Amino acid sequence: MKRIHYSWIILVITFFTIIVAGIIRSSSGVFIIPFENEFGWDRSVISLAFGISLFLYGFSGPFMAALIEVVGLKKMMVFAMMTLLSGLGLTYVMQESWQLILIWGVIIGLGSGLFLTVLSPYVANRWFEKRRGLAIGILTASTATGQLILLPLLAIIIDHYSWRWAVGLIFLLSVVMFVVVLLFMKSSPRDVGVLPYGLEEEREESEAFGNKNPIKMAFGALLEAVKVKAFWLLAGSFFICGLSTSGLIGTHFISYCISFGITVVTSAALLSFMGVFDLIGTTLSGWLSDRFDNRWLLFWYYSLRGVSLLLLPYALTEGSVTLLVIFSVFYGLDWIATVPPTINISRQIFGLEKSGMIYGWIFASHQAGAAVAAYGGGLIYKVFFSYTWAFLYAGMFCLLASLFVILIKKDTNLVRA
Repeated sequence: MKRIHYSWIILVITFFTIIVAGIIRSSSGVFIIPFENEFGWDRSVISLAFGISLFLYGFSGPFMAALIEVVGLKKMMVFAMMTLLSGLGLTYVMQESWQLILIWGVIIGLGSGLFLTVLSPYVANRWFEKRRGLAIGILTASTATGQLILLPLLAIIIDHYSWRWAVGLIFLLSVVMFVVVLLFMKSSPRDVGVLPYGLEEEREESEAFGNKNPIKMAFGALLEAVKVKAFWLLAGSFFICGLSTSGLIGTHFISYCISFGITVVTSAALLSFMGVFDLIGTTLSGWLSDRFDNRWLLFWYYSLRGVSLLLLPYALTEGSVTLLVIFSVFYGLDWIATVPPTINISRQIFGLEKSGMIYGWIFASHQAGAAVAAYGGGLIYKVFFSYTWAFLYAGMFCLLASLFVILIKKDTNLVRA
């Protein structure tokens, strides 16, 4: 019997670790109303805390990538999971809105930064030579799948018991993954005496980063990237990607559905449904990104997402469950299908060694967009008592993003990852 290459074991560990981190960060969507009811906090203040979380975990990405080079992958994963566990534990003792901002905005935002930004491309680039696009597709799919898949269960627990029991479930899952990472995770193929999957002979390693300053490394990569037009086009499109996914749908979709009389459990189930189809769509996107022009893949992803967001208010106004299910399937397939092509283009332009940090900066733009939508959605609701304009604007911005990616200069190196 042929032995399983350890790269696939690393892939599985990383997959489930990202899912747990995604559950922690995305659970904000089901906690907005319980926090509002119990503590009397204004929804815009709660949205601000979750917006800060989105912003910080995004902007920590390039520094996390640099720290991996300095500290090592396994140590960084252990430390990040400990940070998330600390934030979840402190949730039980918070009483003031500033504590919510500190715990869910800062601690959980920074703790989730490693898992939800640069971990996927780092593991795929360092552990895989062949099937790299597929590996990226699987790992990036786990990001959104984790953010959505358990929402119905959390909503049921909150509805029948309290938000404290829901936090307890997330805490338990985090402890399990902390132990798994501690026991089985490895920092590089060399640690288990193998080559990256598909590599026939050992390649020459680049200069070690252990004695370098991670802050200088991250900003040095940024200074190099800002001179390249494609960086700005990718960052701009990814800003809109974050605005139209985790920032808006991930934070406000449940509340938007509730405003039309749909129950919290049903709303969370629709989000979970998106998560299932995201796993299919993003994995397929990784496979496609190995074979087709990544720019055109991004063009169609953003265009179709924009159309779906423009149609969502109509589906809710009509109260059609059928239309909402269709939206959930269609939108789920496209949730973060944009990530594999974006990572591939970044790697081809900036090279294997620097692409992790530069993609971290591109992802920081993604989370800046997410933070704008998370806070802006709450602000729009406060002014208009409706989220409709927030979703319509997001749809129009997605159509704009589809034009950004086509402006990236065509290069034969970009067609295949």
